[in-house]
Formats: sequence, C-alpha cells, structure tokens
Amino acid sequence: MATKKMGMFKPQVHRPHLVGTVFLPNKPCIPSSSRPSFSVRPWPQPQKKYRNNIRVGYFPSNIKAVAVASGTKTSISVKATAGVTLKSPNLLGGSLLLELVSAELDPQTGSQKKPINANAHQVGPKGAILEAEFVIPGDFGEIGAVLVQSEHSNEIYLQHIILDGLPNGPIRFHCGSWIEPKADHSGKRIFFSNKEWPLKSTLDPDVYGPPESAITTELVEREIKAFMTIDVQALEQKKLFIIDYHDLFLPYVSKVRQIEGTTLYGSRALFFLTPDGTLKPLAIELTRPPIEGKPQWKQVFTPTSESTGRWLWRFAKVHFLAHDSGYHQLVSHWLRTHCVTEPYIIATNRQLSVMHPIYRLLHPHFRYTMHINALARESLINADGIIETSFSPGKYSVELSSVAYDQQWRFDKEALPADLINRGIAVEDPDAPHGLKLLIEDYPFANDGLVLWDALKQWVADYVNYYYKDANMVQSDPELQAWWTEIQTKGHEDKKDEPWWPNLQTPDDLIGIITTITWVASGHHSAVNFGQYAFAGYFPNRPSIARTNMPCEEPTEEGWQRFLDNPNSELLACFPSKLQATRIMATLDLLSEHSSDEEYLGKDRKLTWDEEPVIKEAFNRFSAKLEELERTIDDRNKDNSLKNRNGAGVVPYELLKGVPYSISI
Repeated sequence: MATKKMGMFKPQVHRPHLVGTVFLPNKPCIPSSSRPSFSVRPWPQPQKKYRNNIRVGYFPSNIKAVAVASGTKTSISVKATAGVTLKSPNLLGGSLLLELVSAELDPQTGSQKKPINANAHQVGPKGAILEAEFVIPGDFGEIGAVLVQSEHSNEIYLQHIILDGLPNGPIRFHCGSWIEPKADHSGKRIFFSNKEWPLKSTLDPDVYGPPESAITTELVEREIKAFMTIDVQALEQKKLFIIDYHDLFLPYVSKVRQIEGTTLYGSRALFFLTPDGTLKPLAIELTRPPIEGKPQWKQVFTPTSESTGRWLWRFAKVHFLAHDSGYHQLVSHWLRTHCVTEPYIIATNRQLSVMHPIYRLLHPHFRYTMHINALARESLINADGIIETSFSPGKYSVELSSVAYDQQWRFDKEALPADLINRGIAVEDPDAPHGLKLLIEDYPFANDGLVLWDALKQWVADYVNYYYKDANMVQSDPELQAWWTEIQTKGHEDKKDEPWWPNLQTPDDLIGIITTITWVASGHHSAVNFGQYAFAGYFPNRPSIARTNMPCEEPTEEGWQRFLDNPNSELLACFPSKLQATRIMATLDLLSEHSSDEEYLGKDRKLTWDEEPVIKEAFNRFSAKLEELERTIDDRNKDNSLKNRNGAGVVPYELLKGVPYSISI
C-alpha cells in the first residue's frame, strides 16, 4: 500500500498510501507472449470513456494531499505570481515561461488540450516576485498543472506560483524547487495543483452522474472544528489527505454488480492530520452510477456515536477497505512491482552481455522474478483464480490493473522521492534531510525508505561512476543505449512517446534510471509485500471483498428492518465468506514469508564485485549503511513519540529492515 495522497495505511492520503504501518504499494500487469495452459481473460483494451486527469500524483489507493482546482464557462483574465529566491541579485533581462495545462482532454480529439503560455517578468527592483497575465478560454477546463522554463542566466529557487482571478478562488502551486536556466536544461519542469477542493470527478457526467462530491466544506468543518477551519487552515497547512478510488472504480460498478456474490462502489476516504501526527478518518463517500434506469446514488458516512449511524460507518469501512485491498494487490503490488519489472529483465537479457557492468549490477535484482510472475499468472491472477474469486472487482481485476497502468504509471514517478512528491506527501526542501520535507512527519515507509533510497543511490553512483567517467562513455555504449531504447519502445510500447521518459546521456542519467529500477525491485516490493499477513491476515481488519450493498442504498422496507433488528448478522453477510477469508489468509501468509535462499541487500555480495577493489569498498560502505538503517528502525520502533509505529496494538514497522534484492515471492 502506499500513502498514498489523502495512501495505504496501507494506501495514501495527501491521496492511496502510507506504506508500512499505513500503506502497501501495488503492481502492473504485462501479458505473457507464450501460450498459456490455463484459462485466461482476454487482454483488455484501455477504456477511453475516461477523461484522463493530468494530475500525476493521483493514485487512488494511496493517501495524497487534497488540492483546489477551478473552472469557468467564459474567458477570463488570470494573473500568475511566482515567488523566487535568487542565487544572484541580478535577474535583469530574464523571465519565466509559464504554461497552464488543463486537467481535461479535448472531447473532440481525445488528446490533451493545448497549454496556455505567458512569460512572467520581475516586479520591483529586487526581482523576487514575477508576474504574468493569462487569458483562459471558457472551455479550457480545470487547471491541473503548470509547466515552467527559466530564461534567467542563473539557477533560481521557485517557491510557489499563485493564480488569481479564477471563479472558485486562487490556485496555489507549492513548487519548492531549483529551476536551471534554459541554456543548461532545455526541458520544462511541471508542477501540479496540490489543493483540489471541493472534490470533483473527472468522469463524463452524462454517463456516471453529477461529478460533485457529497463531501462538503460544511461536513468537513464539522468533523475538524476542534482543530481548525477547512477553508483557511486545513488546506493551507496541508492537514487534509484523501484516498481516492472514485474515478478508477466507478466505471466498473455496473459490470461488477452483475457478478453474483460481490458488489462495488466508486469510493473515497478523507483524513485529517491531527497534532499527534496520526490520521483521523473524517468521511467515506460511496457512489453508484446511474444503473437500470435509476439515478446516481451517493452518500457520505462519518464516525458517530448514534447507533444506526455507527453501524453504517462500519459497513462503509468494510466497502472502502475492500476497495483498498483490491487496489493494493492489483496496482501497488502486482502492477507497480511485478509487472513493470518484466520489461527491465527482458531488455537486460536481450541487450546487455553477461560481462557488461550494468548487467552485473542489475542481475541480482531480477532473481526469480519471471518465475514467480509465471506462477502468479497460473494460480493467482488467472481466470477464476484467487484474486478473481476473493476480491471485489472479480473477473475485471486484471482489466482494472491494466486501466490503472494506462492512467497512472510513469517511470519518472517510481523513484521514491518523486513518488512522495507526486502523491502530495512531501515537498522539495533543499535544507531538509534527503532534500524532502514530509508533510506527515511520522510516516514509517517514507522515513525508512528515504534512508534506504539514499544508500541505494550512493551505491549505484559509486558503481556507475567507476565505469562511466563522462557523458561520452554513456552515449557511445551501444549495448546500454539499446537496452534503454527497448525498455521504452518495446517493454512499455504503449507509452513509448510519453515526454516524461528520462534521457540516457550522462552518468547521472544512468544513476537515476538504475536506482529507480533497483528500488522498485527491492525496497518498494518489500514494503508492499512482506507486511501483508501482519496487516491484513485478520480479515475483519482488511476484508478483500464486500458481498452486499450498503443497507441504506435504496432499501426495501423489509431489508431496512432486517438491518435494524440484527445489524451484526447483516455485517457478517457483507464480509468475505469463510472460504474466501481462509483462502486469502493462507495466501497472504505464504506471500509474506521469505524464501530459505533469499538474498538480501548489503549482505550478499556478488563475486564479480570483488574483482575491482573500488567496487568492493563501495559495496562495503553500502552494507554498513544498511546495518545502520536496521539499528535506526529498531530505535524508531521504540520511540513512544512516534504514534504510527509505537503503541498498544501497533505493529512495529520493519518492512525495510532486511530487504531482498529482488521480487522473488
């Protein structure tokens, strides 16, 4: 699960994931080219009914930060103000190119709408504020992001961009990033709106019903009034987080409800970051689209002391946790680790000789992965297998994973720092450890993961810099270039033309690419896999399926009375069956175990690394850092001030302590 923005306590708030105590990540799905000997569903084509959201940090099963967006029917004039910090006081003659990006696709072409650009020029003698004017057409839609390119001669630190003049109020982009001059870096930086309030669906309202969320400002203020107000404090101080599965799941509701023994809703859950650093659930929203001639149904459920409302809150939690469990398995786990790693493995074996230094570096990270994926396709995600018969999406499970890959997966966001920023869990801060400031300070997955990420990146950097002294050596290595080209154009062919793929021109480019690949196979997979039984083995805590609708969804008089008379019996009927629960418990127990011949980061050194004293010494430093991380994790788990990893009934967070090289289970 990931923490996911508002993430996974096992997903996300600031949207799905706090990994570990809070979240487990999910995985992608790539079909096998061999002929299967078992029954499989046809590989689905991506559904184009979706109006894709440009917001990159949107992973519905993870916690992410809530953001504000706005739209209008007529053209309006908008002023953009950018706050910067200068390395040099002399910025005369320079400007910032700003491009506003719509969060909606062009309904005629299905492609991205043309961005609106303007140059921001300095205001006042010191140049710390720059302003630009935009004219936004009425059909532009909500603003999802802003692209930035600097025409200054020096590097600048971009603090924020504020758009004023919009009907629903200003949009603030919290940037917190150094922007290089255009002469040094021709690409454009992208920043996404990190305050989406009020919540609103991007799906077609003619098909799925009114897009506005039933989670209102008044409802949220009622739940957090003891702490602050939503309009001024909660949003600005980044205290609201969401796990949002609404738009991903809603298109499947009608189809899933045709399957006997399961049901589905579009769903989202809202959380508030309390002063003690824990997340307080505020509300769960469940939505059913128009179906069988009936209009859209949606309702918000909140914690309450009133008896009927308290039981409905329990039912709502069962439904939402079932969605979260499905997203975790199909996206955070299967899609984002197992599946996306296959193209890396295939390209490595096709394009790099076994003597190539990068092959030698990557090889331990690919151990057993193809084999375990083949077994998963045979008995876990196969037709009528464990996933289809025990999780809410049923026979649409793999299709949903494929759609999530189409909508959400980006290589450049799989690096841990980029993932945390993307989900709104962190912001860049050059003065903070790891260069990031966590918005949820006691976030075990992020705190432990960033230490592991830094150690892994330093090991990769030491290794790569030994063999590649300059950019020319990277650019002139035909095997290396063919390897990276195949990953993009064959392994992820449907995304080969995306502009976000990193270039492979310099040693630093290679270090970033390799660190991301090895992180996904090691740290990411460890976080989403090995805690599954500890966090979800007790099925009432994390049911994998909800079998009946909410008692209050257009109930019959008889059905409502049955709920009032015996809510406990009705809740048990909603939970997984005994067979489903037993099957999932056994599966999670198996998946959470390490193999007897497991190879661990920092502990199992390859003989080829000993051939070069410089590489051997670099590995020893890497090993020492991981030993130090294990001691740090032990100390953190004993710290009474860290409420998300210490306390009565809290499972110690140890998922990044003793991390295997590869996805081997």
